[in-house]
Amino acid sequence: MNIFSACKRRTVHLFLKLAAPFLPYVPPRVCSYNEAAARLSAQNKRKALIVTGKTVRRLSLDAPLAAALRTARIESEIFDDVPADPTTECVEAALARYRAAGCDCVIALGGGSPMDCAKGVCARLASPKKSLEDLRGALKINGDVPPLLAIPTTAGTGSEATAAAVFTSPAHEKFAVFSFKIVPALCVLDPALTLSLPPSVTADTGMDALTHAVEAYLGRATTAASRMEAERAVHDVFAWLPKAYAEGHDLEARGRMLLAAKDAGIAFTRSYVGYVHALAHALGGAYGIPHGRLCAVLLPHVLRAYGKKAEKKLARLAAVCGFCGTTAPRREAAARFLEATEQLSRTLGIPQTLPIAEADLPALARRAAREAVPYPVPRLLGEKELVQILRCVTA
Repeated sequence: MNIFSACKRRTVHLFLKLAAPFLPYVPPRVCSYNEAAARLSAQNKRKALIVTGKTVRRLSLDAPLAAALRTARIESEIFDDVPADPTTECVEAALARYRAAGCDCVIALGGGSPMDCAKGVCARLASPKKSLEDLRGALKINGDVPPLLAIPTTAGTGSEATAAAVFTSPAHEKFAVFSFKIVPALCVLDPALTLSLPPSVTADTGMDALTHAVEAYLGRATTAASRMEAERAVHDVFAWLPKAYAEGHDLEARGRMLLAAKDAGIAFTRSYVGYVHALAHALGGAYGIPHGRLCAVLLPHVLRAYGKKAEKKLARLAAVCGFCGTTAPRREAAARFLEATEQLSRTLGIPQTLPIAEADLPALARRAAREAVPYPVPRLLGEKELVQILRCVTA
């Protein structure tokens, strides 16, 4: 990477750091089903589009929500055709259902995919003359969005608290829309909804939450609030994810993981992510591998590539998690955090390599480098270094 390019990017990152304390970000209000429904009713909302998945309906996970809506006299229209990775076509189909049914608010019930699809509907309603791809990037939504209630059924994406949504284009390329207008106003964190998650999904989504928190913490645009949220999330993931994975019906572990995912979502909304997510988005679009699994495999390799630039903060996280004392040498403490991250991944049965074709590496690295331009990462990496990271994780 040439000096001019690096200076230009760091200038952008400095602006993000200076602007961070003044961002118009309001985290969602965490409430019960009945309180959420009552708040929608108080805004004179009478019909909600519920964006969800077929598994949620098959397992009747929507029953508590349906009961609360009935009590508040709010009707609902169900859209449950959300694929594993929300596409632009899926968002348009949900938008058409919203309009045809005369809805006036949106409820996302599910994992990251229904959440992002619901955010896409809100984005399109606010900017009806623009396609979703026109809105890619940051702060391009100008109109008002309808009220959005988020109810996660996985503990990982933190989408119930974030200003971002990721979509797959018809060309199978993932892209993000970022706007504070699509942050859900309300969220319900019900650990009972996560009890039916298989261990592999618990593992993948939990590692996604860990990656959100770590990348937010390491960035150069953090605030005191984002660092606090990130530290709490990292600590809780290491403390509770193994139990949620091994003892899936432990309500306390499930509840603590929901809080960790939410905290991580708040942290990275304030302070952004980094190369792990940029690479994971490129790989996810090309190969359809679960996002959390990609993050789990890539995280330690990206952290090592950051080298000394990340040591101080990784050492702090190691102390926060109890992997070492606060007086341990910085390099040793950072190494312990890396070792703990890799050990957690192995404990969760996550493969350590990915089925990536060697011929795809340059294009994947190029796509990731392009996405990562605005991310205030601790160390700038060029395409060659990103290729090397991908090569390290290639089966």
